Amino acid sequence: MGGRLFLAFCVWLTLLRAETQDSGDCARWCPENSSCVSATACRCNPGFSSSSEIFTSPTEICDDINECASPSKVSCGKFSDCRNTEGSYHCVCNPGYELVSGAKTFKNESENTCQDVDECQQNPRLCKSYGTCVNTLGSYTCQCLPGFKFKPEDPKLCTDVNECTSGQNPCHSSTHCLNNVGSYQCRCRPGWQPIPGSPNGPNNTICEDVDECSSSLHQCDSSTVCFNTVGSYTCRCRPGWEPKHGNQKNQKDTVCEEMNFPTWTLPPGVHSQTLSQFFNKVQDLGRDFKTSSANVTMQNLIKLVDELMEAPGDIEALAPPVRHLIATQLLSNLEDILRILAKTLPEGPFTYLSPSNTELTLMIQKQGDKNVTMGQSNARMKLNWAVAAGAKDPGSPAVAGILSIQNMTTLLANASLNLHSKKQAELEEIYESNIRGVRLRRLSAVNSVFLSHNTTKELNFPILFAFSHLESSGGEEGRDPPAKDVMPGPQQELICAFWKSDSNRGGHWATEGCQVLGSKNGSTTCQCSHLSSFAILMAHYDLEDWKLTLITRVGLALSLFCLLLCILTFLLVRSIQGSRTTIHLHLCICLFVGSTIFLAGIENEGGQVGLRCRLVAGLLHYCFLAAFCWMSLEGLELYFLVVRVFQGQGLSTRWLCLIGYGVPLLIVGVSAAVYSKGYGRPRYCWLDFEQGFLWSFLGPVTFIILCNAVIFVTTVWKLTQKFSEINPDMKKLKKARALTITAIAQLFLLGCTWVFGLFIFDNRSLVLTYVFTILNCLQGAFLYLLHCLLNKKVREEYRKWACLVASGSKYSEFTSTTSGTGHNQTRALRASESGI
Repeated sequence: MGGRLFLAFCVWLTLLRAETQDSGDCARWCPENSSCVSATACRCNPGFSSSSEIFTSPTEICDDINECASPSKVSCGKFSDCRNTEGSYHCVCNPGYELVSGAKTFKNESENTCQDVDECQQNPRLCKSYGTCVNTLGSYTCQCLPGFKFKPEDPKLCTDVNECTSGQNPCHSSTHCLNNVGSYQCRCRPGWQPIPGSPNGPNNTICEDVDECSSSLHQCDSSTVCFNTVGSYTCRCRPGWEPKHGNQKNQKDTVCEEMNFPTWTLPPGVHSQTLSQFFNKVQDLGRDFKTSSANVTMQNLIKLVDELMEAPGDIEALAPPVRHLIATQLLSNLEDILRILAKTLPEGPFTYLSPSNTELTLMIQKQGDKNVTMGQSNARMKLNWAVAAGAKDPGSPAVAGILSIQNMTTLLANASLNLHSKKQAELEEIYESNIRGVRLRRLSAVNSVFLSHNTTKELNFPILFAFSHLESSGGEEGRDPPAKDVMPGPQQELICAFWKSDSNRGGHWATEGCQVLGSKNGSTTCQCSHLSSFAILMAHYDLEDWKLTLITRVGLALSLFCLLLCILTFLLVRSIQGSRTTIHLHLCICLFVGSTIFLAGIENEGGQVGLRCRLVAGLLHYCFLAAFCWMSLEGLELYFLVVRVFQGQGLSTRWLCLIGYGVPLLIVGVSAAVYSKGYGRPRYCWLDFEQGFLWSFLGPVTFIILCNAVIFVTTVWKLTQKFSEINPDMKKLKKARALTITAIAQLFLLGCTWVFGLFIFDNRSLVLTYVFTILNCLQGAFLYLLHCLLNKKVREEYRKWACLVASGSKYSEFTSTTSGTGHNQTRALRASESGI
């Protein structure tokens, strides 16, 4: 064993000697972090490595060995971490830990003495204001003091928590929460105090209201009464008193004075001895007025109004606008004085019925939001009591009243009704006509409704009314009162109207903001969004122009008489009979039947489209279409007679009747099959406007009028040429007269006057309406004039008939005489002789 050690020592000495000998010959190309072994070889320093332990290539490099990399043979121990260095390594404590010795590094686990560092003790200012530092294992945290919380933008900065507004108010509802820095207090509000045994400040504080009025802590003036409120008090005027000028009511410094009775004066420009005496008596009531006897004053005032209504005196002689002005002022003044007097009454209901059936009903009670119903024999009212109080002080009583006056006929006679534009448009659409006037009948008493306040032009909640009808016989306004139960007739409507002041301080009935909900059992129910003086009226709408109606009826009656004469003439006068006379005859028959049906049945009285109305509309459609068909045959016959000059070229009677009566029958049949509901309208028994059904009449009529217009122009032009050819020396005046008569005759003969009706687009075309009505209502009269009276042959026959009647000759003599004149019938048909 000893020999071996010796041998090894000898070898080591030999190598050491050789290295020493060759040190001068060490390789100069060894890379960084290496050392030379010989002149041709290098070795990496400890802590570095290369591809081989000894290398001879100059391109070889020495890389650092990461002793801390996994799998690591180095163990530093707990709360520590291995840190690699160039060519070596060391161990360090984790953040928040340090070595007991205070050193920064160590080499192995045996040297590990890492322990937790108390940052809060080392640096007390780690956490900002209202925050405390709490040490944790290896770190620390900041916590806010009670009553504080971290700001979202800075987790180390604490801010005060407002417990009073955080949604978790810890105080009782009777207290007021006061926030402090990091805390809060529960304090009683002003006007409140802690209940007996309760502290003032902690979260268990409970408070109660201080009654300043009973405890004499108020400062109300002697003219007012203290009224306790929650947390405070108000000073209110005594009943029959009002705040002095410049003072506001229901304030702690309110000062009141006794109410004055309002002064009533005559309207400007009105001179009436009766009214002057009435106002003097009202002023006497005011001088004797005492708040303690307000109910007596009300009764005396109502009696004075009754006396005025029953004995109007010289008021009846005043013009209607003046009487309406008096009614407006009277109703307004009554509302004002009754509102004032009612405020002096104690709470509860009050009713007074005068000997003349004028009735006053009052309701006086404190505010609330419940529905209240009050009523009397003439009217009933349902309202939300908050509407009656308005914006008044919650503890102040509110007033609602109804004054019903039955006898106001004199003042309101001939009053007008102003229809709202929307209402008028609806009525005109329903009745298919303009509203040309409204006649009124008052069915109820005049009911003035008033509240504590006068801001009632637009209420927050609508009010329901039920107004009773007067129990008398019916009649127009200004005559007998209406009946108790009245059903609206044609063109009539029950309306809930209110009396509205004009801009000139007059008055009229109006309906804006009110609507009728129903009528039964002798009363009508209304709903209104404002208050005024109301009445139930029966409105009768005048839809027709009476002048136009008179012209229509008189003109049609005259035309019917003339058409009857035409029919008899065409049947009995043999000298003029022929194809043209046949056309004239059937044209007159169609116009006669159509005009008779029109005059008797065009109005649809019931407003309902029934079988009778549909039948009338269908017959009118057929008769007038047949008349136009015969007018077209007149034009065709006239064309052959004047233009073509072929008298025998006309159609036979069979074909004339087939066209004249068959074509309109076909049109009416097809129209009825396609849309049978088109016959009849609520207002008139005529064709409906829906789905263009009226064109089943207008279409054929327009076509016939256009064709006949062409024939008219052609005929006049040809006749002008013929007159010149027959008698070139005829004076111009005579020629013009003949042409004029001929032209007029053709206009009525061919139905060209109906063209005015095609341009009447609505009822406002008054000029065209009058022209169309006059020309076509008198069409029968014109036909009789042109075809009979202006016809020389017919006049001769009329003279013979007159002579025979005058001489009392027998009918046989008449026939023999007329038969002797029938040889020249063909010649009598010449148009140049008749002028037609």
